[in-house]
Amino acid sequence: MDAALDVLTAVLLLGGALMSLAAAVGLLRFPDLLSRMHAATKPQVLGLLLFLLAIAVQQRSWAVVPVLIVCWIFQLLTAPVSAHMVGRAGYRTKHLRKDLLSMDDLDDVVEHAATRRREAGDRASGE
Repeated sequence: MDAALDVLTAVLLLGGALMSLAAAVGLLRFPDLLSRMHAATKPQVLGLLLFLLAIAVQQRSWAVVPVLIVCWIFQLLTAPVSAHMVGRAGYRTKHLRKDLLSMDDLDDVVEHAATRRREAGDRASGE
């Protein structure tokens, strides 16, 4: 039984390490900010889950499970928010490649906001 749990732990650790490696390779190889942001969040979250499962299997104690669940929940809460903020900052500062986007839903919204801001500035300077 101990050998089977050790093998399961090894498989989970190897899977987590491969997911983390995939995230690192994606950060180095992908061409633009949005692709890199995706590579940094998606496989890394799954890799952490596999590591946490390996810890739970190896510890063989229910006392560690709540701590691991809290760690997983914080990762699930922070990774999408940080990716959203990085993507938003990259979009606003034009650090993305428009040729790689299949659809840009924000382009019209940003253009409309810029037009309204210009018009408000013109009215303020004209008065």
